[in-house]
Amino acid sequence: MLFNSIHFLFFFPIVCCIYFFLPYKYRNLFLLIASYYFYMSWNIYFIGLIIFSTLVDYFVGIKMENSSEQKKFYVLISLIANLGLLYIFKYLNFSVDVVRHALEFFGTVSLSKWHYDIILPVGISFYTFQTLSYTLDIFIGNRKAERNFTNFALYVSFFPQLVAGPIERSTNLLPEFYKKNNFDYDRVVRGAMLFTWGMFLKVALADRLAPLVDVVFQAPENYKGFQLILASYFFSFQIYGDFGGYSLMAIGCAQILGFNLMANFKQPYLSQSVPEFWNRWHISLSSWFRDYLYIPLGGNRVSNRRNLLNITIVFVVSGIWHGANYTFIIWGGIHAALVVSHNIISTRLKKIESKSAHFIVSYFH
Repeated sequence: MLFNSIHFLFFFPIVCCIYFFLPYKYRNLFLLIASYYFYMSWNIYFIGLIIFSTLVDYFVGIKMENSSEQKKFYVLISLIANLGLLYIFKYLNFSVDVVRHALEFFGTVSLSKWHYDIILPVGISFYTFQTLSYTLDIFIGNRKAERNFTNFALYVSFFPQLVAGPIERSTNLLPEFYKKNNFDYDRVVRGAMLFTWGMFLKVALADRLAPLVDVVFQAPENYKGFQLILASYFFSFQIYGDFGGYSLMAIGCAQILGFNLMANFKQPYLSQSVPEFWNRWHISLSSWFRDYLYIPLGGNRVSNRRNLLNITIVFVVSGIWHGANYTFIIWGGIHAALVVSHNIISTRLKKIESKSAHFIVSYFH
């Protein structure tokens, strides 16, 4: 069910009306049922994957809190369960191709192409990272285990941000489900304005640019330099309209119901550097990789070379997260090279400025 579909046009107002008329104690259960219905409108069979992840991490969280000595064992269960599902449905075919290409490259053996007919569940990359962040937060001591199963299940499957983010943290979203939201006209208007602006970005910008981009990208050899450059610029605004618009619609829907989601885009194309761009683009994912991969690797608390390696690892993994293809790995590598280059140049310029300032002060002293 897309936000810009007739189905959602009927679904959301009905959900809002029922939600605000229900007694408080039944509202979250109703939202959970509505969220499951929303997801099953894509594919009814894949709801089992969300329920599986929910059950695993709900009980893993409680077990980690009750048994501090076996925390590593239980967090490993969460990692295997969540990343295992993601691997099977998103990366299995790609990994098989990588092994086949490697064997053929080294001349070990020539294999026929294997391919498993696997349908990629909508939003699996998003809700997998969302529920995984919950168990990691308990593991590192950032939160206590959630005992209310309905609230936890709603955290994993909350329909406004289920299929395309923002990737919410349990420390931010779970407390929202304990609020007693009354109908607030001003809040509903603000949420509706966000949703409308997001819809404009999606329908009026992204969907109008898509045909122009597709016709060039499908046969780039038929076009000249200026046309290719123009199509590339159009594509940058297309993906921003698609993704940024969807995030705004998600934030707007949640706000109408009384819940606050994190901002996911902050005018990224006004950034003055690549690192600044990644602090403004898909913020929920960038901060996820920062907190759960970059910092555990040592972050910037290690030697300069190790820090640059950590940055490279994060961006390559981020590329793999975006898609199971060599092109996404290359894309991650390019951004890693840009960020690493920026950091090296910035560090050297600061040293030059420091030496220059020291020389000037010494000369005139």
